[in-house]
Amino acid sequence: MVRILKLGIQGPKPLPFIGTFLEYKRGLFIFDNACYQKYGDVWGLFDGRLPIMGVMDTAMIKTILVKECYSVFTNRRDFGLNGELHDAVTTVEDDEWKRIRSTLSPSFTSGRLKDMFMIMTQHSRNLVKFLQKKVDTDEVLEVKEIFGAYSMDVVASSAFSVDIDSINQPNDPLVVNVKKLLKFNLLNPLLILVVLFPFMRPLLEMCNVSFLPAGAMKFFYSFLRKIKAERSKNVHNTRVDLMQLMVDSQIPQDHRSKEAAHKGLTDHEILSQALTYIFGGYETSSSTLGFLSYNLATNPDVQAALQDEIDQIFPDKAPPTYEGLMQMEYLDMVINETLRVYPIISRLERVAKATVEVNGVTIPKGTVVMIPIMVLHHHPTHWPKPEVFRPERFSKGNRENIDPYTFLTFGMGPRNCIGMRFALQTIKLVTVEILQRFSFVTCKETEVRLLIVSMGLLVCLSLCVYACKFFTDSSYRVCRVTDHYSSYRVCRVTDHY
Repeated sequence: MVRILKLGIQGPKPLPFIGTFLEYKRGLFIFDNACYQKYGDVWGLFDGRLPIMGVMDTAMIKTILVKECYSVFTNRRDFGLNGELHDAVTTVEDDEWKRIRSTLSPSFTSGRLKDMFMIMTQHSRNLVKFLQKKVDTDEVLEVKEIFGAYSMDVVASSAFSVDIDSINQPNDPLVVNVKKLLKFNLLNPLLILVVLFPFMRPLLEMCNVSFLPAGAMKFFYSFLRKIKAERSKNVHNTRVDLMQLMVDSQIPQDHRSKEAAHKGLTDHEILSQALTYIFGGYETSSSTLGFLSYNLATNPDVQAALQDEIDQIFPDKAPPTYEGLMQMEYLDMVINETLRVYPIISRLERVAKATVEVNGVTIPKGTVVMIPIMVLHHHPTHWPKPEVFRPERFSKGNRENIDPYTFLTFGMGPRNCIGMRFALQTIKLVTVEILQRFSFVTCKETEVRLLIVSMGLLVCLSLCVYACKFFTDSSYRVCRVTDHYSSYRVCRVTDHY
C-alpha cells in the first residue's frame, strides 16, 4: 500500500486492511466516474492491501492492452477460488494462455463463422415463430428471457451440435444452471473475505471452496464430459463444431511431435473452454439484445431507418444471408452505439508483471491496472452528449475520428474477447429476422431513461476480473400492439439493485 502512495498518485483515502473496497457499494460506474472527475486520468485505489491504478489516458491504455501486452500486461487479476475453471482461457496466464488461445482461435475465423450461419438461422427462425405465437395471443414476455433462450440454443448447437430448444423449453437444465453461474455480486461475502484477507485463499482452495455454485458446475462438467467421450469415440455427426476442433487438437501420444505436445489441450482444459464458451456466449448476446430492443423502442426513428436498410438488403422478407449481414452498415452502427451506451462489462484489468513506466507514470510490479470502460464510453470529450443514443457516431464519416481506445466493449489487443465476432453475428442475425416482421415500441411501464447500476458479474471476457455488467436481473416484457410489421411493447418491469 505504501509503495503506490509514495508515487504521488492521488485517490480516495484507504482504510486500514479494507482499503477503498467498500466504496464499490455505490456502484462501479458511480465510483469510477467520481474518481475520474476528482483525480484526473490516473488515480489509485486499494482492494484491501492490493494496489489498483485507474487509467483513463488512451495513450496509456494502448500501451497496456497492446504494445506491452506480452511483455508486462499479459494477465488479468486472479481472485482465485475458480474451482474447475482454473484452466479456462479467461483464467490462465502467460504461456498457458497463449497455448490455449492459439488452439481456440481457428474456431472463430470467418470461414468457421460462415459455416455456423445456417445453424444460427434455424434458431433465429424458431424464435420468430415463437414470438408470432405469443403475439397472436397478446401474451406478455420477458425480452431477456427469450433472447437468453435463443443465445443458449445457438451456443449449444454451434459448439456441441446439441439441439436443446430452450426457446420452447425455458426450464431446460442448461438454461437453469447457466443462470446460477451468473448470479454474483461484488459484495459477495466470500469475495470480500478473499480481498481483505488474501492469506485465506490457499486454505479455502484446499477446502475446495469456489465462487461458482458446486451443483451447477457438476451439472455442466458431467454434460460436457459425456459429449467429449462420444467425440473421442468418433460417435458424432458430420458438423465440425468447437468441441470437435478441441478434441482434434488432442494428438494421439504415438503420433505427437515435440512441438505439437505444447499445442493440444488436455481433457480437463477442453471441458473448461467449453463451459466458458457456454456462459460467455449466453450472457453477451442476450444482454446486448435486451438493451438493443430497448434502444429501438425508445428511438423509433432509428428503428425505422434500420428496417429500411433491412428491406433494401433483404427485399420482400428474403432470408438473411451471411454476405448480406456483412453489408449492413447501419445495423453495425446501431449495435456499436448500443454497446457504447450499455457496454458488456464496466472494467478491464491487467496485472503488471514488472515495474514499468508508461507515459511518465510508474506502475509498480503487482499493481492491477484498471480501465473503467463505462466511464470511457460516457466521457463527453470523446462522446459529445454521451447519454444520447445516436448511431451516427459510428458512421463511415465519423468513424475515422474515433479514438479506438475509447470504445472497448470487447477489449483490445491480443487478449480481447475471443468470441467477439461470434457474438456479433448472433446478435445481427436475430435482429434482422425480428425487424423483418415486428417492431419494438414502448408502453407506459417503460423507463424513459435507464439508470446505470453495476453490481453484477459478467464472464465473457474474464471470469477472474469479475468485471460488472449493468441491470443485473432487470426484466423487460413485450406484447403485441399494432400490425405494421406487427409491434412489440418493450417495458421494464422490475429492478433488483
